[in-house]
Amino acid sequence: QLVESGGRLVETGVSLRLSCAASGDKICTFAMGWFRQAPGMERVFVGGISWNSRSTDYGDSGNGRFTITRDNTYGAVYRQMNSLKSADTAVYYCAARISVSDTISSLVSDYNYWGQGTQVTVSS
Repeated sequence: QLVESGGRLVETGVSLRLSCAASGDKICTFAMGWFRQAPGMERVFVGGISWNSRSTDYGDSGNGRFTITRDNTYGAVYRQMNSLKSADTAVYYCAARISVSDTISSLVSDYNYWGQGTQVTVSS
């Protein structure tokens, strides 16, 4: 089970950290991804981290504004978002993919488990 938290209404330019807490199977055997979905839009990949933190991938998002980290001891994954823009407004989902490789997938269909999402709203 994955549970996201940390989403809220913020103003443009501030920072926000999202958390994803995993329970059940050991998170250390999963690659973790973050996706976001804006109203009326498809769910898109906005970053991921390999099971051992050796690899990260931010896709086309952020331009250096985002950082993903994980703590396998506590079963948590984090997404630090800086200099938020109105275009970052979306529901953010974390997802887990059974993988012990360093390759990070950006495909929704590759992920086995999903959280319920947390809403981030950036007001201008």
